[in-house]
Amino acid sequence: MAATIHEVAKKAGVSISTVSRSFTHPELVSDKTKTTVLGIAADMGFSISRSATALKSGVSLRVALLLSDRLGSWFNSAVVEGLNSVLHPAGYDISIFQIESSRERKIFFDTLPTRRNADAVIVASFDVADSEVERLNTLNVPLIGINSATHNVYNASVRIDDEQGATLAFKHIVSLGHTSMVYVQTDPMNSLFFSVQQRKDAFLKCCEEASISPRVLTATTSGSMSSNVLTQLFSLDELPTAVVCQEDGLAVPLMFQMARSGIRVPRDVSVIGFDDSIYANDIGLTTIRQDPMAMAMRAANLTLDLIDGKHPADPQEIFEPQLMLRSSTDVARA
Repeated sequence: MAATIHEVAKKAGVSISTVSRSFTHPELVSDKTKTTVLGIAADMGFSISRSATALKSGVSLRVALLLSDRLGSWFNSAVVEGLNSVLHPAGYDISIFQIESSRERKIFFDTLPTRRNADAVIVASFDVADSEVERLNTLNVPLIGINSATHNVYNASVRIDDEQGATLAFKHIVSLGHTSMVYVQTDPMNSLFFSVQQRKDAFLKCCEEASISPRVLTATTSGSMSSNVLTQLFSLDELPTAVVCQEDGLAVPLMFQMARSGIRVPRDVSVIGFDDSIYANDIGLTTIRQDPMAMAMRAANLTLDLIDGKHPADPQEIFEPQLMLRSSTDVARA
């Protein structure tokens, strides 16, 4: 019977990823290692066929990525690009699953054992249930989180410090003298718990400790979210002097809507976002910077280590947010 990828890797003294890479991306492996691996594979009758490998050894050479929201969103596209830049050269494909509810998430974890189509599962931005974690532990499939709310249940995770980011935003707004402020969030339309909730909770806690009572507005998903938020702002008894947005995806279009309506940013209203995404610098949006591509690349390397049976010394890594000061909160620079 032909050998498995585990057996080839063990005899060659290399990782499973290196065996896979020797076949799928030989240009990324040293000549000496490649020659050794291919020679041992030939002697042992090993084939890199994905279907054959999965049946013989349970190794599919695929990583499942669970995402919510659109694939083309700034965060998700950066995550996919970052993961692919590391996993593809290592010989792994990415299978993307769009999860919109806890029910869909449960179905994924319930059917994973029969599909056997993932060597690891990466979850971006939302939570997982304890029972689902146990299911993966039983299957010996590593679970990795990227900006996930329940980061402590993963074999490894990378995330931005949402609480610190929210605190940076609060301190900056207050330092400018603002006490009349609004926090704008997206509509939590499904049953998943997202990391941005921690961002909001931390901001509101800072306000409470400073005896400030901000209004919380929710951007509905029907129609234009920015137009909807602007309508809600105009319906208030008094226009706030500062608007803090859960993400740049709300702040950037809102600034355009404000300009059309005659609201001057920042003379009339200061606006701050979160992400430092595309167009934030061009429009002059003060925001809290995070780097999803860097986080995804780090998550991918942790994933490969876990697949190869290596346990990271620091499995829960935190990326520090950075306040990016621009004209949307600075009257002198407007």
